Amino acid sequence: MAEDDPPPQDGIGHRARLRQRLFEGGGDALLDHELIEYLLALAIPRRDTKPLAKALLREFGGIGGVLIADGEALARIDGMGETSVAAIKIAQAAAVRLLRAEAFERPVLANWQALLDYLRADMVHHGVERFRVLHLNTRNMLIRDEVMSQGTLDQAAVHVREVIRRAIDLNAAAIILVHNHPSGDPAPSRADIQITRQIEHASKALGIALHDHIIVGTKGHVSMRAQGLI
Repeated sequence: MAEDDPPPQDGIGHRARLRQRLFEGGGDALLDHELIEYLLALAIPRRDTKPLAKALLREFGGIGGVLIADGEALARIDGMGETSVAAIKIAQAAAVRLLRAEAFERPVLANWQALLDYLRADMVHHGVERFRVLHLNTRNMLIRDEVMSQGTLDQAAVHVREVIRRAIDLNAAAIILVHNHPSGDPAPSRADIQITRQIEHASKALGIALHDHIIVGTKGHVSMRAQGLI
């Protein structure tokens, strides 16, 4: 069935029932496949989207995996066109912004799980390494969340001088380093440990605290402070 083929009449009635359940009971009233099904139906309204929704959940391991999947990976699923991929990615963008607001509404160190949820949603499925710095004030409230480098599948160029200069420019009292491992394994490499210690040494000399270096991947996350590497 093509993206613009009309659904059967019972499919139209099914969508109306989903909509009514959503209005009456909120998101918890729908199963995961029903949420994805209805989202896709908004993008491709003349198609029965239930089989496609179930295929996406199988492929990506659940609703979270679907939302954070790379656009190219989504497009490889039979039946997914540009419109339906865009629907998934706009839902992800909205979710990431919500998680970001929750993560930074309070001092970061007092809201750690919310921070991890945000970083995972925003970074886990990038196909290349991205290195970002969270700049904090004396109350550990966010000043700036900034991607400072983007690289290849296995590395992003990080320059200690640029990290420290930016922290000084923003008058940051503390920083948190974050990067992703596209391989999925968040275990720090020797290069990760080395650059972290170089940044820690330089920032300490200027009175800027390095709270942590977090590495995220599909297999989880690692806090280098918790590992005793800072």
